[in-house]
Amino acid sequence: MNTNEIAIAGKTSTRVSLGVLIGFHIVACCVSLAYLSRGYGSYHIYYDPALLHVAIATIASFAILSYLFLLAPFSFGYFLGFYFYTMIVGYLWLNCFSRFEYNHWLSGVSAVGSTIAFLVPSLFVTSPVQRRFTIGEAIFQRAPTIILALGAITILIAASYSFKIVSLDEMYDFRKKINIPSPLIYCIGVTSNALLPFAFACFVERRNYWRAGLTLVLLLLFYPITLNKIAFFTPTWLLVMAVLTRLLDCRITVVVSLFVPLVVGVVLYAVLGMRDTRYLDIVNLRMIATPSNAMDIYNDFFFNHPLTSFCQVTFIKALVPCPYAGQLGEVMQEAYALGNFNASLFATEGIASVGPLLAPIPVFVCGLVIALANRFSSGLPPRFIFISGSIFPQILLNVPLTTTLLSHGAAVLFLLWYLTPRSLFASQSESPLQPSSIGGPEGRLA
Repeated sequence: MNTNEIAIAGKTSTRVSLGVLIGFHIVACCVSLAYLSRGYGSYHIYYDPALLHVAIATIASFAILSYLFLLAPFSFGYFLGFYFYTMIVGYLWLNCFSRFEYNHWLSGVSAVGSTIAFLVPSLFVTSPVQRRFTIGEAIFQRAPTIILALGAITILIAASYSFKIVSLDEMYDFRKKINIPSPLIYCIGVTSNALLPFAFACFVERRNYWRAGLTLVLLLLFYPITLNKIAFFTPTWLLVMAVLTRLLDCRITVVVSLFVPLVVGVVLYAVLGMRDTRYLDIVNLRMIATPSNAMDIYNDFFFNHPLTSFCQVTFIKALVPCPYAGQLGEVMQEAYALGNFNASLFATEGIASVGPLLAPIPVFVCGLVIALANRFSSGLPPRFIFISGSIFPQILLNVPLTTTLLSHGAAVLFLLWYLTPRSLFASQSESPLQPSSIGGPEGRLA
């Protein structure tokens, strides 16, 4: 076989593997939700065998849309898009069994329309922008080390306000007592979610593993300060993603990053039932089912209450009348007693702001923002983009895009991608040993 035939065979093999993996993932999502309904009815997660045929038909129809993931190249939008696709699979399943009284047909169609509106720009708009301003390679070489110093300074200052080592079970009791100034909270969000993961990705690409390890240690120190699950799991998550992207195609790694944790929970439940639910609580419920469940709850709430018209965004709230004094998470807590129930852009910028009928419009605009992030990162190694941006799909499943851009540092990461000199990675992108460069569009931005 010549080189072109080998490349075509590699593309075909990757797409077949990816398609099969996504199919199993969709089935696992539905099985997980059916299991969760047995012990988490208080979360409004239900299942009725009499309606199973309706749910199967709904999910099977929506599964056709997953073909887009076989066509699109890897990008940050691909990573985030698949996580949102999983969330909508879960919502459509829950929607078939939901006991809330709202227009389920309209909300289901709206969810599908919003998914398409988001995926089209975030998957397929990946062309590079003209970079009018760049940083010299010599200067940028020092950036990761400077970020490490900033991270250490941020930790020292923040620890003077709050630092307590407690278990994940106890963290909610102590988190209420944390009192950190707002500017420092923003600094913590930007440093822990954007700057340090970016530095970690730089060190991994340069094979500077000692500094990469130091970066993970600094990231772990944010947990006793914030008492936040994402802060606790971030070092492990980054390390696992770095290993997986070394072994697998980036697109396959995206699916594996959700599929494997999900299946582990399903297997544990099949073996242990409800005798030990710690893993099920953290992964299958909190990480994967809760974003889908939030869409069901937001649809129910805003079917019977005024829409926000985007007044949940702080600067808009200062300009227009708002029917809600507190944040949306607090409003949901008062209504459903399920904790501070924040939600993704599909539920917040979409359902809460304009209702299900018009929700695809703001979701499409959010997709354009992610498409811009794709363009800012174009030309960088897929593995670098994957690792440096791997925290944000987790955050965006539960936090609005507007909040994530500012409070959690996504805008800073996008700017760093834009400024990063492409020449830094020229040798890596040409190396035949990089798994993310094998198989044509599966390993690069279009």
